[in-house]
Amino acid sequence: MGLGGCITQAKFTSRAVVVMAVFFSLTTPIGIAIGIGISNTYNENSPTALIIEGIFNAASAGILIYMALVDLCAADFMSPRMQKNGRLQLWANVSLLMGAGCMSLLAKWA
Repeated sequence: MGLGGCITQAKFTSRAVVVMAVFFSLTTPIGIAIGIGISNTYNENSPTALIIEGIFNAASAGILIYMALVDLCAADFMSPRMQKNGRLQLWANVSLLMGAGCMSLLAKWA
């Protein structure tokens, strides 16, 4: 839904929208097919596999943090109501940090 909304707002041509939709809808099945194909030869405890998994996890976490801070929280933190009220800014920042801390604590068991 989010990707569809972004594509609609960007006002791409119909051809570009169709190409994006086709590529987006094919990425998961192709990834599953690759995973099934390498499942017999893949050693999940090898040093190379662990390094690659760590790199992918770090990249996806970075993307999620960027999306949360820049696309979602920025509008709220830059609103005139927030800018005028220092106490509200303090509580918003404390709440943001506490939420990040709770998510980090949950990651311990993930």
